[in-house]
Amino acid sequence: MLNKFYENLQKKSLKERFLLFIGILFFTLYLVLGLFVIFMKNFPIDMSMNYRIAFGVLLIGYAFIRCIRIIKDNKD
Repeated sequence: MLNKFYENLQKKSLKERFLLFIGILFFTLYLVLGLFVIFMKNFPIDMSMNYRIAFGVLLIGYAFIRCIRIIKDNKD
């Protein structure tokens, strides 16, 4: 499976590879941001823990939606 991904990546133009990299970068960013919101002890914004968990779960959910879109866009 990894070999097929590598072959598919080589077929892409430079622009498509760059957009794939940006997509993976933002997936990672939203995932880490969601985890920070949930688990950070000294959160700079005054929010109750229930709202922090809800906001963190929302960010993590959005990260996985982006991940699914990346996977769908890279299947040929």
